[in-house]
Amino acid sequence: MQPFIADTDTENWHDFEVGSRREIIALLRAISDKKQEVRVAARDGGAVYTTSILDVDGDTGTVLVDRPLDPDYERALLSGDVSFETSLDKIRIFFGTDHLQASLHDGKPALKMGVPASLIRLQRREYYRMATPLTNPVRVSIPLPPELGGGVGVFPLADISVGGIAILDNQFVLGDTIGRDYAECRIELPDLGNVTTGLQIRNMLDMTLLNNNTNRRLGCQFTDMGRGAAAAVQRYITKLERERNARIAGLG
Repeated sequence: MQPFIADTDTENWHDFEVGSRREIIALLRAISDKKQEVRVAARDGGAVYTTSILDVDGDTGTVLVDRPLDPDYERALLSGDVSFETSLDKIRIFFGTDHLQASLHDGKPALKMGVPASLIRLQRREYYRMATPLTNPVRVSIPLPPELGGGVGVFPLADISVGGIAILDNQFVLGDTIGRDYAECRIELPDLGNVTTGLQIRNMLDMTLLNNNTNRRLGCQFTDMGRGAAAAVQRYITKLERERNARIAGLG
């Protein structure tokens, strides 16, 4: 089964399909080893939550993922087609299955699926995203229209790219309107100062975490961004990349 991809700008995803079983197993094991967060969704949109890959067994051709605590989510995911999205070294990865089943991993509840026959690895530069720090997070200030209460809303970033940002709106301040534009938004980039840009909401995802808390993630595209602001965003992404590489090398 091919994964279903929510973004409208990935119509050429066939160009990024990986069909080598050995490569697929290696990628899934790397995701598991790095404990990458994985978003999983039922095709009907009724269940979305975050999980992780627990084990990849090339001999039996099976993959084990963590199991949601909420039995309603589990029933939804066991009932049909399911899609997964994650990232590895700034590359977005999608895969899917039409058959999940209850299982155990080290005596704890898990979900089991077969190694997918293919996956999608989006590696074009415009898809590269850098996760922003969890401690001392980067924030964006968004002027709110009167119908949303007015004033200014301040939201932490989840990630940043040259084309936009993902923000966390866990209090559901911005609602769920896809396509809405917000002008004169200010992003506070550490050590680089503030940049001002317009934002357009492009996608929304409500994620139920394993502790049953709900996080809302809003994907936003930059609009009306000046050349200087765009350069500052690129410098900040480069800074994050260097810090990440230093950590990997044991120098951070």
